[in-house]
Amino acid sequence: MNINVMLSVFIGGGLGSLCRYGISKLIVSKFEGINPIATLFSNVISTFIFAIFLLLIFHKFTFNETAKTMLLVGFCGGFSTFSTFSFEMFQLIKTGNIMFASLYFISSIVLGIGLFFIISKNIA
Repeated sequence: MNINVMLSVFIGGGLGSLCRYGISKLIVSKFEGINPIATLFSNVISTFIFAIFLLLIFHKFTFNETAKTMLLVGFCGGFSTFSTFSFEMFQLIKTGNIMFASLYFISSIVLGIGLFFIISKNIA
């Protein structure tokens, strides 16, 4: 792995993390105490960005591998977060919010995978 690729992941990851933090603060300020909503938004938006670039933009325009890595691995990796999703699922189940945990789990998976199907169908 060369230094340019490592720096691109570092910069992209930092920018993605800052965006996730900003969305989290914005949503938590609007829906006090409902932290999983912020993670859901971040994960769905990140999946949308990932799918658009991977399935559409990278096929129409030329990007070098460092730029692709910066966006997909760095930015989208920093913007989405499975560890937070897992912790929030644990907390919801532990506190007895089984219905909300189920809704959160299903909507995260369905929206994430659904975006790839929707975007791929619109490309063809």
